[in-house]
Amino acid sequence: MRRIENMIGRCEPDALTVQDLMEDSLVTCSPEDTVESVTLMLCDKKFGSLPVVNDQQRLVGIITEFDLLKVMLTGSDLRALTVKEIMIPDVITVTEDVPVSDLITCLQTHHLIRVPVVKDKTLVGIVSRRDVLYGYVKAVTCYLG
Repeated sequence: MRRIENMIGRCEPDALTVQDLMEDSLVTCSPEDTVESVTLMLCDKKFGSLPVVNDQQRLVGIITEFDLLKVMLTGSDLRALTVKEIMIPDVITVTEDVPVSDLITCLQTHHLIRVPVVKDKTLVGIVSRRDVLYGYVKAVTCYLG
């Protein structure tokens, strides 16, 4: 759940941080999951990507719709491939204390839709462009009364 949902914390739009905006109810996958199962999960949940975590909830990669589309073009058997074979291992991340302006810059600079939030390499949330828009509107509404 996002903190902004209950307006816990600051209302000033410029004072928002990743922690205020991020979603902390996470759906993840494992490096050992099959590409087929992750594809079905993305379709079922209507997600564009999934963070890939190990047994200790440490972020080890991300798998996106784009990655899956590339694999499908090769004609590979999705049941025979594992996530670790096609995931992006070097993931751009942010921490909870990042100001919203820096988050927006990160999203724009790297052309990202969403970015995982980590604390000591442990996945604690995910934040998207839509979360930023929603949080900003909620904060402005609260701030202006």
